[in-house]
Amino acid sequence: MMKPDDLLEGAMDAARRAGDLLRSGFGTSIERRAKDGVHNIVTEYDLASERLLKTYLTNLVPDSAFIGEESGHTQGSSNLTWVVDPLDGTVNYAHGIPIFSVSIAALRDADIVLGVVYHPLLDEMFTASVGKGAWLNGSKLSVSKTSLLNDSVLVTGFPYNVGQNPHRCIDQFNAVVGRGLPVRRLGSAALDLAYTAAGRFDAFWEVSLHPWDIAAGVLLVLEAGGHVTHYRNEPFVLSSNSIVASNGIIHNQLIHVLDEVDL
Repeated sequence: MMKPDDLLEGAMDAARRAGDLLRSGFGTSIERRAKDGVHNIVTEYDLASERLLKTYLTNLVPDSAFIGEESGHTQGSSNLTWVVDPLDGTVNYAHGIPIFSVSIAALRDADIVLGVVYHPLLDEMFTASVGKGAWLNGSKLSVSKTSLLNDSVLVTGFPYNVGQNPHRCIDQFNAVVGRGLPVRRLGSAALDLAYTAAGRFDAFWEVSLHPWDIAAGVLLVLEAGGHVTHYRNEPFVLSSNSIVASNGIIHNQLIHVLDEVDL
């Protein structure tokens, strides 16, 4: 079995390689095709990045399984599974907006054991492994110390079927914004979580996400001292639908606002 530090180094190297690929295509003429949902697209670079990551990571641990946004689930004979978003923020990328990332997580059975979120254009490498903290380019991360929701800067996103208002996400957004709080919408859930781990945001919430969107970022927040649940403070499970991640101090305050709408 590969040592945790070596496994993390391998994941970081894979993220850098994928980041180099994405950087080379950014701002160029990009082929794209539509998927289900409004503005839900895939580009040639999503596909190329995932091929690179799948080859690299399954060679790093030859008997590992792989779950990717574009290629689906490949079975392995070990209890290690890679969960990968090769380009989180595809709409941004395709429109020349410089906010996107590569997200890599490793699971042993159902437990997230490492996470890497890489922003290629800023060369920011967010990393975490269980019990060893969260880091940005070698500097230790910690969530913010903000104690009041009304003093917070928050971040969220919307699903591709936002027009159907799933889980009343539009109403929840309006409830939060109606309190006069600054809310950002970056377009990359992996970066939303990484920035929460770094204390740049105080909390993040969203619905209708997939494991590859959030697996790495969840571990970053937890290892940086934050808290992650589902709506109504239900214990977090990677396969579930909603997520609230915060510095822990304002967590219940945000949950209260979201639950008032969802009741």
